Amino acid sequence: MFDSLAEKLQATLADVRGRGTLTEDDVNAAMREIRLALLEADVNFRVVKSFTSAVKERALGSDVIGQLNPGQQVVKIVNEELSELMGGAARELAFASSPPTVILVAGLQGSGKTTATGKLARYLRDQHRASVAVAACDVYRPAAVDQLVKVAGQVGADVYERGTDASPVEIAKWARERAEREGKDVLIVDTSGRLHVDEALMQELAEIKRVTKPTNVLLVVDAMTGQDAVNVAEQFAEVAQFDGVVMSKLDGDARGGAALSVKAVTGKPILFASTGEKLDQFERFHPDRMAQRILGMGDVMTLIEKAERQFDEDQAKELERKIRKSEFGLDDFLDQMRQIRKLGPLQNLLGMLPGLGGHQLSKMRVDEREFDRIQAIILSMTPEERRNPEVIKGSRRIRIARGSGTNVQAVKALIRQFGQMQKLMKAMSQGKAPDIGALMRQAR
Repeated sequence: MFDSLAEKLQATLADVRGRGTLTEDDVNAAMREIRLALLEADVNFRVVKSFTSAVKERALGSDVIGQLNPGQQVVKIVNEELSELMGGAARELAFASSPPTVILVAGLQGSGKTTATGKLARYLRDQHRASVAVAACDVYRPAAVDQLVKVAGQVGADVYERGTDASPVEIAKWARERAEREGKDVLIVDTSGRLHVDEALMQELAEIKRVTKPTNVLLVVDAMTGQDAVNVAEQFAEVAQFDGVVMSKLDGDARGGAALSVKAVTGKPILFASTGEKLDQFERFHPDRMAQRILGMGDVMTLIEKAERQFDEDQAKELERKIRKSEFGLDDFLDQMRQIRKLGPLQNLLGMLPGLGGHQLSKMRVDEREFDRIQAIILSMTPEERRNPEVIKGSRRIRIARGSGTNVQAVKALIRQFGQMQKLMKAMSQGKAPDIGALMRQAR
């Protein structure tokens, strides 16, 4: 996500940050590089012009030129302006004073509307403890109703559907009335799409809005289509009022032009972003945090929030006790590895760590299959072997290798590396600063 843009901006700002003083020529040169990076990222040219003008005006002010450490000030300005460009503060959905809160989901065919509907239902169930129903109003696309039934079943939402014979407006009106009768907190209406914005699509959308009286109208746009996504959002904004954008497939967009342009062009904020194919890879869009990720500053707050949702406080205390008592075994290691995997792809987590911008670690390709191999090795051990890995010798290694579908070398490497990790944990629990270099040499 934003890989190409982030690399170019970070390189430009690293050069600026490294200068003891800045001249107007230095600022102009940096602005040229930033302008090129944004245009290559498929950001709307009007947005690029406005953004670079704002940054340049502030960078040429008295608080930067001629001051000590002016490079840091320029980075701060770019960060603030990037955040503002994407909408400033994060926005939340509006909720009706009396349920149900109706959320109308619109967009073109292929934008990811139905999947976004399922992800939003899961988000509202998990984050707001809401009882959610979804209305299947996409009667034109083949198998759209079946897809919604399947997705909703996976996230625990009820589906209100009447096949494909009734009109979308009739289904929407009926679904609204049923949600009221059944006391649902939220009704999400998955509407029909078209291959392009046309009068029929807008007329149908207007009728569905009239009969459902939605609290929120969300437009789903495909981030990977770049400027086309922005053009679609602009056309929708002209003829149908929507409240916010759901950016789908943001994880597959290395450039980021749509995410950086849509708020400035339409005036409507990005409320949610889809960050992967799985139904739990969906999160509120925080412009300030996204700006920090792009500039290599990390995103600690999102990482903490993810961890808080996955880790239990009592489990954390028990883990701390085991580490202090040197009782941390391979079962505990396997459990922690599974918890970390629930946070999302490790590649994404690396991007949230501050200080990795431009670092080799941020570009490291993580082979998630290695987790599966480690798990297979550990599960092929007996309970005694997991508690005391030092007993694993000769014939035991061969048995574990066969049981896990790996080889003896892989088993030996895991045991050796786990032993070094235990030493590191023990030293840290005693308040000592371990010799990391020596540990790494021994682990090889």
